[in-house]
Amino acid sequence: MGRKEQIINQRNKKLQELRNQGINPYPNKFNVKDYSQEIKNKYFKLKNNEKNSIIVKIAGRVMTKRNLGKLIFANLQDNQGKIQIILQKDQTKSKSFDLFKKYIDSGDIIGCEGNIMKTKTGEISVLIKNIELLSKSLLPLPEKFHGIQDKEERYRKRYLDLIMNPKIKDVFIKRGIIIEEIRNFLKERGFIEAEIPTLQRIYGGASARPFKTHLNTLNMDLFLAISPELYLKRLIVGGIDKIFSIGKSFRNEGVDWNHNPEFTTLEFYYAYSNYERLMEMTEELINRLRKRLNLEEKINYQGKKINLKTPFKRIKFRDLILKETKIDIDKAGNFDKLKKEINSKKLKEVNIKECTHYGALLEELYKRIIRPKIIQPVFLTHYPVEMIALAKRNEINPRYINTFQLLINGTELLKAYDELNDPQDQEIRLKEQSKLLKKGDEEAMPMDKDFINALKVAMPPTAGYGLGIDRLVMLLTNQASIKDVILFPFMRDEKRK
Repeated sequence: MGRKEQIINQRNKKLQELRNQGINPYPNKFNVKDYSQEIKNKYFKLKNNEKNSIIVKIAGRVMTKRNLGKLIFANLQDNQGKIQIILQKDQTKSKSFDLFKKYIDSGDIIGCEGNIMKTKTGEISVLIKNIELLSKSLLPLPEKFHGIQDKEERYRKRYLDLIMNPKIKDVFIKRGIIIEEIRNFLKERGFIEAEIPTLQRIYGGASARPFKTHLNTLNMDLFLAISPELYLKRLIVGGIDKIFSIGKSFRNEGVDWNHNPEFTTLEFYYAYSNYERLMEMTEELINRLRKRLNLEEKINYQGKKINLKTPFKRIKFRDLILKETKIDIDKAGNFDKLKKEINSKKLKEVNIKECTHYGALLEELYKRIIRPKIIQPVFLTHYPVEMIALAKRNEINPRYINTFQLLINGTELLKAYDELNDPQDQEIRLKEQSKLLKKGDEEAMPMDKDFINALKVAMPPTAGYGLGIDRLVMLLTNQASIKDVILFPFMRDEKRK
């Protein structure tokens, strides 16, 4: 029998002994009144070896335990952090002292009542009078000095990761703050929050492969939402001029450091506005989030210094392609010409064979050659019309669209554009998408006739915005992988590892 099995057997034996003594190892509640960090902040002025008469009631998980006979020291971890608790033979009630000494293990959750004191070494502690076992841990915690070393195990057992690694918990606290600030930012500007269907008869709003499912009751194939865009635009048509959604989107695509099949997005639509105003709003939002998280203008991201000082640099898509590859897409304006140019420049990173049309080839060129080189924040504007089927053409040069993406460290954080509200142009473009879909392009969009009908009712000039919240959290919390900012990321079946 291994060491772990012995520990589990001992804990199960203790559990049975407690029950035999009439002690409930899993009681219903405990009236918590105090928390570790609040106690430390409030009583830090105590002198060494000083004890006060204030009684506190705290609860948490026992992380370590050191038994010195008549004196027991333990570290208790609660929602705010850790605090030392002390059980002393002549100060702690004998029933509580004996219970702790004999039956409490690291990992157990207990409730405590006692006085605040500062030890001779200057550590704020709680001198315990009474304890109550609130939940008996039957499995040992990971080794305290090293925690969980295997990253995959951390992701699979996030509950252990959070217990053993307070820095991980802090990431998700900051994630909550970021989402809260985004929501407040929009509501302060008059935006209304909406919920859109997750199960959809016709998916759309992005170039992505959907997840397919089936509704048995109505014998109907359905898709998980790849984007809330087309539904939010319907609400703009209905007269809600400022609308947003924060929620999940699902795309049946690769899993890597930057992609998860289920991810969180912000999308908002702003009637009577345009993409230039949305660039300004982006800078306002980034500044607000940076200040809320107490970040300087220059942040460290995975060893790189990223300068978040606004305004961000702006550059047109065509100009950046020309600068980096010497290819002028105004001249190489179709699939065959662009393919020839890529071959002549020997851009072997571009996988031409995977591209079936001009827009896909432009996207491949951009993703392989251009995007990885952009480290500092850049607004990349005016994409060719073939790249985004739902965006409005530029008034001066209709070969391009009024759009921008914010790129940082080779990653797309958001995409925004003036929304196409010409129903005839939109119908033509969705028909082109449908043809591509039938030819095997799994990321092309299907025709949505009801959406076209909504546009025919008339949608005002509108600017739309899509932000990847997971990627933004990665940047602002200095995390290398999207799995580090999603509590329960998608993982391969362990049997297939």
